[in-house]
Amino acid sequence: MALIELKNVSKYYGEGADRVEVLSNINLKIEEGEFLAIVGFSGSGKTTLINLISGLIQPDEGEVLYKGEPVKGPSHERGVIFQNYSLLPWLSVRNNVGMAVKQAFKKLTKKDTKSKIEEYVQMVNLSHAIDKLPKELSGGMRQRVSVTRALSMNPNVILMDEPLSALDALTRGNLQDEIINIWSKDKKTALLITNDVDEGIYMADRIIPLNPGPKATLGPEFKIDLARPRNKIEMNHMESFKKTRNSITNYLIEIGEQRNANKTEVTYVLPDLKPKLPRKFLTRE
Repeated sequence: MALIELKNVSKYYGEGADRVEVLSNINLKIEEGEFLAIVGFSGSGKTTLINLISGLIQPDEGEVLYKGEPVKGPSHERGVIFQNYSLLPWLSVRNNVGMAVKQAFKKLTKKDTKSKIEEYVQMVNLSHAIDKLPKELSGGMRQRVSVTRALSMNPNVILMDEPLSALDALTRGNLQDEIINIWSKDKKTALLITNDVDEGIYMADRIIPLNPGPKATLGPEFKIDLARPRNKIEMNHMESFKKTRNSITNYLIEIGEQRNANKTEVTYVLPDLKPKLPRKFLTRE
């Protein structure tokens, strides 16, 4: 039995004539210990997919299962790393992480809670900034806080909603390595949402494209047959990497062209308006 399973899942937004089907008949299995990446275009419904699996929203059709049971709401068993950090600005790094630790480990003593917070902050090399507020941190440091806050709840599943997309290339690369290192220690199940094909190949065991919406569906899966640990420089020279990247990229280009071809042009008729000039411009000298 898969750890996470989506059966015939559809999700709508809006009512009546404004109702839009964002995801249509999604079927997906994620095995325990697997690192899966979903790639796709902006606005295709990737965040909606993450929210369904995390339990933040419910499907309009079908069901989302975790360990064979319907997902009815959020749980610390499924930790989410958001794209926009989602840190409480009035709390320090220690207290942002501490909120998650206290929620997940309610029976810990005050001393053990403090130790666990410091352990997870050290994991992402932020001990020197543990008492700083989010506004005192760089974007990369804030995202590391977001990562460690999700991991500090010791979730069985790590759900990542484009967590690195807003970072510069160097910080993004470093955080990719940190997430992989943390994941590889106990092989937690991981789902990464990304629009970067190279990132997906570097981090995941398999990649599935999400076809453009509305009525977005999942495309074919691409297995990543690259041994771990992976080296980015060496990987770029591997024929298997080039072949996989080209296959995924060509598929995304093809479905993107199909979407554009199916778009209907809308013609807008503008009213025949003329400016009303002040009297002094209309008076002849």
